[in-house]
Amino acid sequence: MQYLAMPSEDIRRNLATEQYLMNSDKLKLPFMLFYIEKPCIIVGRNQNTMEEINAEYCREHNITITRRLSGGGAMYQDLGNMCFSFVVPADEIRFGDFKDLVKPIVDALHDMGATGAETTGRNDIVIDGKKFSGNAMYTRNGRTFSHGTLMYDVDTSAVASALHVPKDKIESKGIKSVRARVTNVKPYLKPEFQNLTTQQFRDELIKRIWHVDSIEEAKQFEYQLTPEDEAAISELEKRYYDNWDWVYGKSPKFSVKKRQHFDGGTIDARFLVEDGRINDLKIYGDFFGTGDVADVQNALIGQHYDQDAMQQALAKLDLQRYFVGIDPEAVINLLTKQH
Repeated sequence: MQYLAMPSEDIRRNLATEQYLMNSDKLKLPFMLFYIEKPCIIVGRNQNTMEEINAEYCREHNITITRRLSGGGAMYQDLGNMCFSFVVPADEIRFGDFKDLVKPIVDALHDMGATGAETTGRNDIVIDGKKFSGNAMYTRNGRTFSHGTLMYDVDTSAVASALHVPKDKIESKGIKSVRARVTNVKPYLKPEFQNLTTQQFRDELIKRIWHVDSIEEAKQFEYQLTPEDEAAISELEKRYYDNWDWVYGKSPKFSVKKRQHFDGGTIDARFLVEDGRINDLKIYGDFFGTGDVADVQNALIGQHYDQDAMQQALAKLDLQRYFVGIDPEAVINLLTKQH
């Protein structure tokens, strides 16, 4: 298995590199990516960016904002955080099965002393009931891409300040604040691993995943980006991750808001109804799905704002493709129930 330790500390560049390699044949499957970034927030594909971030705090602290291709919730990262990604054949992993994918990371952390680290919930790695790793996943062109964070020495006060956490999500998980439910893994490691730089922490993980004694020995498995790669990555960065329209989009006008948190994620639907018909609809949330939620939106736009008409339109779709782990009947009830 090959890997790439990204040289950039810019989240936009690194997400573009992810996307490029995801769709390239340069690296044989499976492979891993590692990256460390300056302060940034990455919102999920289906989220409303302005509702997820504390925009004023982010501006004051020069925090980069971008959007990723996968679902899930917003994540804060800084130079005390290390990201990792797995790219595997789609037929070798069940979509949403994070536990098997992140097992090499968890095993390495156990070896370094964090024996209480475990996968839990939909997509988290926790220790002592506190989250230090969140993961997201998407599938394209026969490949499944899973990327996650590892909080080694993150400024957790910034996590609470930079992100907005909806009240319903806090209540559903029985928590009081972001700060109360996240932690760094650093204090749980053996003493010899508690004074590392994030880069050194990454290298220790690489050594254990590839079962080598030194990072120099691991270099034989590392992929080197070519000038051709760099040019293609720059184009993707410009088109997506450093593009205002992709990151923020145009917030639709709406007069009806329907929001509910399920075990499989939060669905937040905004309807604009004119002359009795749905004129516009945007569905946000941190749910996962292999299909594009735009299909659900397009099925309802133009329909009468009537429960029967909306249910008939949704009945033509396989809603499990768009909202994995959420009962289709519950989705239909949320979207079509008249208030």
